[in-house]
This record gives sequence, structure tokens and C-alpha cells, in this order.
Amino acid sequence: MGARTTMDGNTAVAHIAYRINEVCAIYPITPSSTMAELADQWAAEGRKNIWGAVPVVQEMQSEGGAAGAVHGALQSGAMTTTFTASQGLLLMLPNMLKIAGELTSTVFHVAARSLATSALSIFGDHSDVMTVRTTGFALISSANVQEAHDTALMAEAATLEARVPFLHFFDGFRTSHELNTLELVGDDDIRAMISNDLVRAHRARALNPENPFIRGTSQNPDTYFQAREAVSPFYARTPKIVEDAMARFAAVTGRRYGLFEYEGAPDAERVLILMGSGAETARETVKALVARGEKVGALQVRLYRPFSAEHFLAALPPSVGAIAVLEQTKEPGATGEPLYLDVIATLAQGVGDGQRSSMPRVIGGRYGISSKDFTPAMAKAALDELAKHDAGGRFAGRNSFTLGIDDDLSHSSLAVDPGFSIEPDNTTRAVFYGLGADGTVGANKNSVKIIAEDAGRYAQGYFVYDSHKSGAQTVSHLRFGPNPIKAPYLIASASFVACHQFSFLERQDVLRVAAPGGVFLLNSPYGQNNSWDALPRSVQQQIIDKRLRFFVIDASKVAREVGLGARTNTILQTCFFAISGVLPRETAIKHIKESIRHSYGSKGEAVVAKNFAAVDETLERLFEVTTPLFATNPKDRPPIVAASAPEFVQRFTARMLVGRGDDIPVSLMPADGAFPSGTSAYEKRNIAEAVPVWETDLCIQCGQCSFVCPHSVIRAKYYNEAALAGAPSSFKSAPINARGYPEARFTLQFYVEDCTGCGLCIEACPAISPREPGVKAINLATKEPLVATERANIAFFEKLPVNDRARVDFANVRGVQFLEPLFEFSGACGGCGETPYLKLLSQLFGDRAQIANATGCSSIYGGNLPVTPWTKNHEGRGPAWSNSLFEDNAEFGLGFRLAADKHLEIARTLLTELAQTVGEDLAADILSAPQIHEYEIRAQRIRVAELKTRLLKLEGEATQDLLSVVDHLVRRSIWIVGGDGWAYDIGYGGLDHVLASGRNVNVLVLDTEVYSNTGGQASKATPLGAVAKFAAAGKRVARKDLALQAIAYGNVYVAQVAMGANPQQTLDAFREAEAYDGPSLILAYSQCIAHGIDMRFGMKQQDLAVASGYWPLLRFNPAMRTAGKNPFQLDSPRPTIAFKDYAYNEIRYSSLARTLPDEAAALLLDAQAAVIDKYQQYEDIAARDGSRFVPGVGVVVKPAS
Repeated sequence: MGARTTMDGNTAVAHIAYRINEVCAIYPITPSSTMAELADQWAAEGRKNIWGAVPVVQEMQSEGGAAGAVHGALQSGAMTTTFTASQGLLLMLPNMLKIAGELTSTVFHVAARSLATSALSIFGDHSDVMTVRTTGFALISSANVQEAHDTALMAEAATLEARVPFLHFFDGFRTSHELNTLELVGDDDIRAMISNDLVRAHRARALNPENPFIRGTSQNPDTYFQAREAVSPFYARTPKIVEDAMARFAAVTGRRYGLFEYEGAPDAERVLILMGSGAETARETVKALVARGEKVGALQVRLYRPFSAEHFLAALPPSVGAIAVLEQTKEPGATGEPLYLDVIATLAQGVGDGQRSSMPRVIGGRYGISSKDFTPAMAKAALDELAKHDAGGRFAGRNSFTLGIDDDLSHSSLAVDPGFSIEPDNTTRAVFYGLGADGTVGANKNSVKIIAEDAGRYAQGYFVYDSHKSGAQTVSHLRFGPNPIKAPYLIASASFVACHQFSFLERQDVLRVAAPGGVFLLNSPYGQNNSWDALPRSVQQQIIDKRLRFFVIDASKVAREVGLGARTNTILQTCFFAISGVLPRETAIKHIKESIRHSYGSKGEAVVAKNFAAVDETLERLFEVTTPLFATNPKDRPPIVAASAPEFVQRFTARMLVGRGDDIPVSLMPADGAFPSGTSAYEKRNIAEAVPVWETDLCIQCGQCSFVCPHSVIRAKYYNEAALAGAPSSFKSAPINARGYPEARFTLQFYVEDCTGCGLCIEACPAISPREPGVKAINLATKEPLVATERANIAFFEKLPVNDRARVDFANVRGVQFLEPLFEFSGACGGCGETPYLKLLSQLFGDRAQIANATGCSSIYGGNLPVTPWTKNHEGRGPAWSNSLFEDNAEFGLGFRLAADKHLEIARTLLTELAQTVGEDLAADILSAPQIHEYEIRAQRIRVAELKTRLLKLEGEATQDLLSVVDHLVRRSIWIVGGDGWAYDIGYGGLDHVLASGRNVNVLVLDTEVYSNTGGQASKATPLGAVAKFAAAGKRVARKDLALQAIAYGNVYVAQVAMGANPQQTLDAFREAEAYDGPSLILAYSQCIAHGIDMRFGMKQQDLAVASGYWPLLRFNPAMRTAGKNPFQLDSPRPTIAFKDYAYNEIRYSSLARTLPDEAAALLLDAQAAVIDKYQQYEDIAARDGSRFVPGVGVVVKPAS
């Protein structure tokens, strides 16, 4: 028996894959990234595989690149693997066909995930792995963490013997991220499973100039068909080889597996067939039903390809008369999903050749798409459907049904009994509601490990996130008990419920999952005496009706006092152990402190000490509240959205905002994935504890605060003082600080319910009180007392007239604050460095912008349900936004430009033809109108509006055709937006091609220098010496200079900006780039939580990056050549500080100095030298005489002698 431990599915698989491979080619994609991260970390630590060597772990530029590297390494004889999911797996398909065709042994490990269709989803189902069926890879599935660990090894043993490559898959998130107790396979047992003779045979088949041969030929019709058939014997042998590997594994470990594994009554009449984690739920449900006397069963499919009819028929009881095949994928237009068709074909074959006496009734159903929960009640509903017959005794069950949704459109969904449960009484269940980045999930992971490893119990932890960035709700589901826990579904009844944010109670029914007689722990700012009265009435009533014990602690206050900021995790974890009694209090505290040192040791002793202090302080601040007999608060939860909200928001968005998205019926879903913009205004997350307040007498009205605000919560207007009539008494204003506006007032309005409390505005504010140095024109104050008054203030502010863009000078930062932001209240992290640039883009060009957004952080906070932050202006215009994929965004955006140019051409042609009909003067004005400056575009808008009015009164084909493209007569602003992972790596080839096209597109790279969306993996933008995932020992090469590469074309506008260092230069670059008639590229420095900084000081870090010379500000404007000037302009001075003075404020640099101090010192010297060299290079280019640049030609020529 191996060592018992607790880990998630990704870690369990990586534990095996790392030990039995020599090369790992990796690329990050959720939810598989952890496997690659661990491989990189272990290699950096020098951990060895079973042959005593440290595997080579190489990050590639894309999943396609990773598959290519795998293919090459395999052809060269190395034991090689990779890890992927979803779209990444699709990029690997061409190489997978080659690898399989060449009969090359390997195992790809896939955390199965939804594919992007009308929407992207990071969550789990089998739609990705089902696309692999035709590649020739064997497909083997795992249903839980232990199985994933074991199958990773059995698949490797089988592929070496079979010479058929394997894809080992397990459910993304549900298995990949579930923590569970398992027994590890030790290295000796791994060696017993892996034949060294087969490894040597694999090497012997490698390309070798000492024994040369040719592989990968081009064949013609005379031979290709035969070549495909030549592999058939290998696939025929594979099921038996896998079965033998499973038998050897059982002999080594005692754990037995089958290709198809049956659970249930030996004389079952009704059976479910499925694979993945749902099979575990089905098997446990069947056990419970059989114990009640039902003749039911469940057949779990493990080896899906090659599909062994012999083993399938042998595993299925002959008594079975009705089968429901359940699948986690949908194939529109097919007669059924893949497994369903395989089952029918196999059964028909079995009846035809006499292996079965009759054909069972077979129906198919879909469940669990995108990690939709699959419960025992749903498994029972499918079994019940098999028992349905009409009055005449004919089968009446529904085919092609769905489970877990309300399909009121096609009426496919089965009714489910919500009261059906099979959870054992001896399992403790706890649910924790936290806020992303508050540490709740991390603390609960530690709690699971403490309980499992130190209390000797079995434990399970599953963590529900949405795709918001930090600041979104997280829900942790913990189970622990004396027996193995096989429950891959969410907790419906918990004996312990913790709510780590008081504001959640005003939005969601947190106590819906609380079991009668359970415990409710609340992080409350109201203390022991006032917390009860602050609860919404319905929450009070639930506590009374369910007889809950009610505990409160002001964890946020404790965290602030000990210096932990907003991270309350350690405090609330201590409360859990203190209340639950799972471990003796002193034992629990001892283990908590051990986990703190393990989790935070790399961040420095000061961080560890603060967490220790939080633990020690907690028990003195934890109170039990005596529950009254009756609810005392006359107020209940406020409406989730205002009554004035649009119908779609009322019926659709509001349900998601209260956590009831699973209840939305199919008929409400937009079939093509198009959603209304501007819905984030209705979310009101209320996640900040402190928000900015405005000191009118100190404010200089500079606009810096609104310029840097990541969430567009700071708005400015100027207006005639007469407009203040009827203003609330709390409404603030000041005389406007501008000449020529004698009766104008100025107001800064803060949208406090949308604020994250990041503090960037405070740091940006330059106005300091001469009497109180700590007081600025903007200061943070406790939010709660301000909410009611600010709601009234906002309502009045929004009635004030929107400032006329024609009267605003937005060539300077001060003027920009008066432009409507058309990107607002996103789900980005507090202090995000990316979103201020997007807001600026929206203010300047949003009313005519079309945006192609690469997959990444900006696409998730920019287009993630339940709400969307891209919005409309007061005239109903705004950015038209779309996301295609990660790898193709530049091409996608170029498609926007191609279509816009063609439609403009068509519009101009039609308008010329119809000039006499619509008015020659109007047509001539439109066709000849310049559209460079704002006032010119505004004038064209008025002309086009008049044209529309005239066209609507006319008839004819040409008139209708012109109406369909007339909007293109107003200049369209095409933007291609993405992060550095897209621009520098996976999408670089496309980006390079688009820049080389000469087309008028604007590219904005939000450069965080890591793959922020997948958790902070290194990209080619990651700087020398920085630690990132996939660069655990520090990046060893300098970042790619994408600016110089683009400048080399000569006709691309290029800017490198950092608004925290020079906001005016940023503004100038945006305006110049958009005005330039050709391709433009803006590289925007964007601080990120992955850098390991206090995000409040993010703009300061930008300034230091520029001051150190690491991030020079520059603009390359080819249009300058027409004036005989050097197009290259260096906008920042020579370095004034050392690189270290910038870098060592960030944990991504400083952590290496703690873990590998000698290497860190050497890398720091190299990085400083690289900064100096790069700045000198830029300075040399900037110093060139402009006369040496020939107008219109992107080359430097020697002056005539």
C-alpha cells in the first residue's frame, strides 16, 4: 500500500507523468495548467524521474507548438508527454494524427473542458476529447482523483507495449481541481509497471543518423489506403494490452480496474452507461437504489478507444432491457452523441452474432455540460425514465433528454426530485462563501489537508469559481468522514456554513444549504451586539427556523490590525476549527501555523509573522450570538436590480446575480450568443470596505484619479450652477477651475457600490492638504455609512447633462475625465493595470469602435456573464466587441477591417449612384468629408443621419442595399486587444502578418509580462530574472522586444506606454495611433497581482519601471517622415534609479533572492546590463538626424557625400 495523502487530480496525474517521462512540452490552459506548473517546479528543484534524471520541461508558444515539440522528441526516442484541454487540444490534432499514424508511444493528459462555441467556458465536459476520436489515439477515462493517478500509470505502461498513443482524460475542475484522499503509487511500484525493455525499444525506433531511415513520406492513391489499414492489428491488440496492464497494476497496488466496470444488481433491468466523474455519482446512486430493492446498474466506460465490443458485452448483464447512455457533450445535428452511437452499434453487433439474445431499448441523454452539477437525483431521474411505459405497455421513455437544466424550448429535460439524497450521515459537510483573492480557497485547501493527513480522516474539497478575476464570489465545498468520499457533486445540505463577506447576505440565499441544527459563521463588521439587527429579515428567519448556532467575528478588522489587508483567510480558518471541533483547538492551531509557513514562507518572514498574529488574535474576537425568538429587522434584501432595469436584465441577468443561473430556462438564452452590452451597471457588487471620498476645497480638478481608475467608478461633469436645483443636500460640487466658465460647477462622483477600494486614485491624487499632510483631495473612508447618500447623489449626477465632446479638450488628461467611459464596472482585480487603458480607449473612440479581443484576462472581465462592462453612451452608441479565440485574434480583427473597408467601398459606390435621389449636395459632402478630428467625425455623423432619414422614405433595391452598409460612412475604429501571452507567443505569427498587411488596424497589447488569465505563467514578455509559473527558477532570457520588431517594418506606428509614469504620453500615443492611416501597435505596461505587489501602488511601480530604464517610453510615428523628422521619439529620460530599486518591490523578483540567492544576484546583474544596453540602443535611434529618413520609405540611407 502506498502513502496516503491528499491532493487534487492535476497533482495526482503530474506525480506520475513527471516520473515516467524525459521531456515535457508545455503550454498553459485552464484547467490543465497545474500539471505543467508542477513539472516545471519539480524540474527547477532538481527532482528526478524513476531513471534518476531530471526531465526537460520546455514551455512552447502555443499548444500546437507543444504538440510539435512532443512529436519531435518522440521521433528522437524520448519518453515525452504534454498536458492540455479544450481549444489547446484542438490545436494539437494535426500532430496527434501524425503521432498515431507513426505508432509512437506517448500519453497526453487532458483535463477535459468545454469547447468555445457561441461562448467560451473554462469548465469541464467531454466536448474536447470527443474531437479526438478520429486521430488514432486511444482514449482512456478516469472518474476521480485516485483513478486519475492510477490510470496515468496504466496508460503509460500500455502505450509502450501497444505502440498506440493514449489520451488520458479526466473531468476539468470536477476531478482536476477536486482535493481528495488517495494512496500514492511509489517509485518502486512505478518501476514494476514500466518495462525498461519497452522503453529501450521506443528509443530504438528513433531517428538516428547512425541507422538512418525516412519517416513522414508523401504517398499516392496506390499505397495510402493500404498504409492506413496496416495499423489495424495494433488497435485490435490494444484492449487486451490495457487489460493486462490493469491486472499488473492490481497485483502491485491491490486496486483493480476494468475496461468497463459494472456496479449494481446482477439481474439489473435498467442500466446507465457513462464515463468520467459522473460515473462515480451513478455508481454510488445505484448502490443506494439496489439496497432498496431496485434492479438497476451502472456501467462505467474506462477505455473508450479502441472500443472493445467483447469487453463491453461481457460487462453488461444479459438481463438488461433498457439502457440510458449519459454523455457530457453535445453534437448538434447528429442522431446521437458518440458513446450512445457506439453502444447501439455494439449491441446490434452483439445481437447479430448471437452474443445477446435481444436488443435492449437504448436512449441517450446529456448532462454536466460545462461542469453543470450532476447529482444522484439526476442519475435516479435517468433510471426512472427507463421505467416509463404507456397504458399499452409500450416504452415511453424520452430519447435525447437533458439533465440539470430547464429546457422549455425543445422540452428535452427530465424532472428531478430535489429531495433525493444518498449522502451518509457520518460525513461532515461544510460550505464557505468567500471573495476571490481573500484567501478563502487557499485556507480551505489547507484545512482539507490538515483534516485528512493529521486527523486521519478521508476528506474532499471542491471549489466553485466563476470566471471573474479576484473579487468574485468563491464557494468551497468540504466533506470529511471515516470512509472514502465518492461524491463529485456540490453539497446541498451543510452542517457548517461560513459567509466571509457580509454583503453576500443582501444578494444571495447563503443559508439555503444550511442543514437544520447546523452552524453559521459570519464575517461581520457590526460586532457581537449589532450583527443580528443588521441581517436581512429573511436571513434572521432562516436562522430561527433552522435552529442554527450563529457566530460572528469582524475578521476584516483583525486582518487590518495585523497588517494582512483584505486577506481574512487565516482568521476565518481558525474560527472554523475552533467552532467545528474537528481537531482539538491547540492541535488545529499548530497545524494551521505549519500550513501558513508552508504557504507563505517564500514571501518572507514578515508575512508569516502577520498570519501567526492573526491566528493568535482570532479566538479573542470570535463570539456566539444569542438568537431571538423572532425576526427583528423590518427590512429584507433589496431588489437585486432596479425596477427600471431592462426586461432582459430583470428576467435573465438578475437570476445569475443571485446565484440562480442554473434555473434559467433554455428559452431565455440568446441562441447565437449575442448579449446586450452595459449590464455591469446593474451588478453593484459592494465588495469594497473603504471607498474614496472627495474633498472639494483641496481638489485641483486635474483628472488624474479618474484617468487611473480601473473600474470607471470616478466620473466628472461640469455644468451650469442652475442645474443644482433639487440636488440632495449631500451632493458635492465646486466652482470649475477653468477660464470662460463663470457660472459652471464641477463634480467628482464616486460609484461606491461598484468600487473595489483599490486605492489607485488616492496614490494618483497630487493635491495634498497644506495643514494635514496625510489628507489629499481624495481619501478612503468606510463605505457602509456612505451607500445610501451616494445612491441619491448618483441618481442626481446621472440626470445632469452629459458634457458635449465638442466642448471638451481631451488632448490633455484633464479633459478626458469629462468623456463618458464606455467600459465600466468590470470584474477585473482591484487595482488592475489593464483596464484603465481599455477605459481610455472607450472614452476616446468607443462610440465608433469595433473591438476584437483575444482570449485572456481582458476577454474574461470584458465579456463574462452575468454582466458585460462594455456599454453605450447617452446616444446609444458604443463599442461592438467580440472574442474569437486566443491564437487568432489579430486575424480576427483584420477581418473586421477587411469587411469595413469593403462595406465602405460599397456604400460609397451606392451613394454615388443614388446622389441625385438623395440630394447631390448631401452626397458630395459625405463622400468628400475628412474624418480625422473629432469635430469632423461628429459632422459626418449628422450628415449620415440625414441620409438615413431620406433613404427610409425611398424604395428600391439600391436604397435598401445602401441602408444595410450606410453606417460605414462614419469612420470605423478597429481595435485588436489582447495580452502579452497572445501578442508575444500564441498569436505572434498572426499579429506579425497583420502588422505587415499595411491595413488600418490598431493593436493594444495589455502587457502584464505573464499569462495572467491562466495564473501567471511566463511568456516571452516575462523579464530576465523574474519568477513566474513555467519559470520557477527565474527567467533566463530577456523579454522579446516587440516594439523594435514592429518598428523594423517602417510603416507601423509603435508606442510603448505606462500611464503611471506619464499619462499624457499615454494619451498622445492612443490618439496618434488611432489617427494614423495604417497599422499601429501600443504596448501598455500593466501591473498585475501576479507581480506580487500591493496593487494600490501599481502606478508607482509603472513609474519606477520607466525611471529604471527597464520600460522606456517611446513613439515611432512613420507620419513624421513627411516633415523630414526622425519618426522615433524617446519620451522618457535616462535611467535615474537602479533596476533593483524597481524590481525588488515585486515578489516575482525578490522571491528568487530568498530561494536561490546566488542565481538571483547573477540574474540581477544581467538584467541591469540588459536595461543599459537596450536604453542605449533606443537612444542611438532617437538621436539620428531626421533628414536621413526618406519620406514614405522605411529605411535609413546614407547622406550623399
